[in-house]
Amino acid sequence: METIKKQEGFIAQKLFVLPQTMLEELPQHPLMRSLYMTDMGHFPFAHFHYRERPEGCSSHILIYCSGGSGWFSIDGQRRIAVHQGVLIVIPANTSHIYASDDKNPWSIYWLHMKGSDVFTYLGDSAKVQPLPISAEKSIGIVKLFQECFHILEKGYSLNNLIYVSQILGHLLSLIFVYQGQQPISVDPNSFTIDRAIQVMIDRLDSTLTLNDLTEQVNLSKPHLIHLFKKHTGYSPIDYYLRLKIQRACQLLDFSEFTLKEICGKLGIADPYYFSRLFSKIMGISPTQYRKLKKG
Repeated sequence: METIKKQEGFIAQKLFVLPQTMLEELPQHPLMRSLYMTDMGHFPFAHFHYRERPEGCSSHILIYCSGGSGWFSIDGQRRIAVHQGVLIVIPANTSHIYASDDKNPWSIYWLHMKGSDVFTYLGDSAKVQPLPISAEKSIGIVKLFQECFHILEKGYSLNNLIYVSQILGHLLSLIFVYQGQQPISVDPNSFTIDRAIQVMIDRLDSTLTLNDLTEQVNLSKPHLIHLFKKHTGYSPIDYYLRLKIQRACQLLDFSEFTLKEICGKLGIADPYYFSRLFSKIMGISPTQYRKLKKG
C-alpha cells in the first residue's frame, strides 16, 4: 500500500499520467515496448512531499533533484541524503520511501518508466545509489524533461508518446554516460576523470606523459590507471592517443593538410608512426580514410 503525506499539489507543478488503457497498449508497439513513461512531472519547492511504497512500484522511478534537498530509503535501510544536482533511480518492485526536507524542500523532476531496455540503459544506476550530476550537465537533463512536458501538453497521441519515448532514450543514455564519467561512489577521486580528459584535450598539439597527467590530477599512477580503465575501458595514454586520432580524423575530413602537417598539429614527429597508429585504431590508413565518402 502506498503512503502519501502530501495530498495537495505544488505551485507551478507539472504532472502527466497516461491512461491505463494506453499503458496496456504501449508494450505491444514496436517503437515503445523497449522504453515508455507511465507518468512524469516536476514538483518545485515540494514542501512536505513524501512517498512510501512498502511493496514498491510496478515501474522504475527516476528522480532528479534540481534544488533543495531530501532523502530516500530502500528496503528499510538507512536514509540517504539527496541534494541539488543528485539523481537517483529506484528499480521496479523495490520497497522504498522518499521525502523532501522540511526546512529546505527539494525541487524534483521525476519519471516513472517501463520497458524491456530500462536496465540496459541504466546499468549501475539501477543499484539505487545517488549519482552526482554537474551543473553543466544538469542543464541537459532538465531540457529533456521540459521537452517531454512540452510534447505531452499537446495530448497523449501515439505520435507524441513515441516522440517522448525517444527523448527518454536520450535522457537515459546521458545518465549512462554520466555515471561512467562521474562514478556513483562518493570517493572525491571519482571526479578527476573529466579533468584528466580535459588536460589531454588541451595537450593534443604536443605531448603528454603519464607523469604529467598524474601531477595534473594529483593521483598516483596505479590509481589513475585503475580509474581510467574502469570508466573508459582504456589506459590513460591509450585514451590520449585515441583522442589524437579522433582529432586527426577531423583534420583529414575538413582540411587539405598533408599527413606531415597533421602530424605537426598533433605533436607527432614521425609520420610513419602516425600512420601505423591511425591504422591500428581506425582499421584503415589515413589516406584510405580521407577518400571515404562520409555523410
